[in-house]
This record gives sequence, C-alpha cells and structure tokens, in this order.
Amino acid sequence: MYINWLEWLGYLASLIVLISLLMSSILKLRWINLAGSCMFSLYGFLIGALPVGFMNLGIAAINIYYLIKIYGTKEFFKILPTEGNSQYFNYFLDFYKTEIEKYSDKYQINISTSDVGFYILRNMIPAGLFIGSRYNEDTLNVELDFVIPEYRDFKIGTYVFEHNKQYFIDKGYSKFISFSSKDEHINYLKKMGFKESVQNNRKCFIKSINV
Repeated sequence: MYINWLEWLGYLASLIVLISLLMSSILKLRWINLAGSCMFSLYGFLIGALPVGFMNLGIAAINIYYLIKIYGTKEFFKILPTEGNSQYFNYFLDFYKTEIEKYSDKYQINISTSDVGFYILRNMIPAGLFIGSRYNEDTLNVELDFVIPEYRDFKIGTYVFEHNKQYFIDKGYSKFISFSSKDEHINYLKKMGFKESVQNNRKCFIKSINV
C-alpha cells in the first residue's frame, strides 16, 4: 500500500510526541514535545484538518511558554554536607540504586571514608549527591556525581564544577579526576569540561579547577 509523504509526516509527529512522554526530564519533555506538536500542527493544516492544526499549535505555544519560564526563572542552588551514613543518606542511595548504577562504577558507597560529600539542593529539593575522596595531594577523585532524573539538564553539574569552585579550592584541590567507564557518565563529564587522560595505565578524565 502506498503511503504519501503527508502520512509519513503524521506518523513521525506521533512518534516524536510519544517519545517526549517517555522523558523523565521536564526540560527534555518540553523540547521534544514542542518539536512533535509543531510537526503535528503542520500536518493538520496541510491535510485540511483545522482542529488538529490549531490544537497542536496551541500545545506548541504552551511548550514555548513553559520553556521561557524554565530558562528565565532564577533558581536557588545550595550544597548541604552529608552527615555520615545517616538514615536519609542510605535511603537516598537505596531509592536511586538502579539510576546510580547507570552512572557510577562504585556500587558500595561509604561516606565515612570519603573526604568530600554533600547533597545539592535545587530550590530546596535534594536533587543530587556528590561524593569524592583525595586521589593525591591536590586532586579529588569524583566517586559519585549523581543527579536525580527530573533535574538532568546540566545546571547542577555547572553549579558544582563551575560556580562552586572555591569550595574545592578551600579544601586544597586544584583538579578533579574520574575513572568512570559508563558511557552516559563519560558524555556528561566531557560536557562539564573533563579531558580524557591516563593515570597508572588506567583511562580517566581530568578537569582543572581554575578560578
């Protein structure tokens, strides 16, 4: 059966909208849904289905409104030091165990043996957990740099590695190092400015802390 290009446009728009609903990140959902609704709106107008065209045009406008709101809203970030292996710390690790395993090679985390540990609060919501230990005199080994799915838009990473540099400098660090082997985490590290290197015959990723 022959399917013309307009039908393919409709199928593609439907697929994109469906994919958007699978996103755990609100930002990704809005962007992908915007693309899908724009395509659906175009499809509706081209086939003469005005209700479909106008409805999806409205959905596109709503997505644009919320994207402007997301990017324009000033957000509050704060670090909150962890207090040993507290109940909340263990609950946090247990609740996000499956997600953490996607980004970290270290499955057993004991905060009492780490040199740096803190939650990242985003608008007072515990949105991330950072744990590191001293690798050498001036280098911090990033053992866990985890952000919950709803907030994976790189803002927390930028806050930790760019806007919060003085915190690490005051503790005597001038470099970060990560021995991650997880592809998703490696892509994230590169976006944060880490460069691939080799230490003791092990592939790693290093970032200098420059003020």
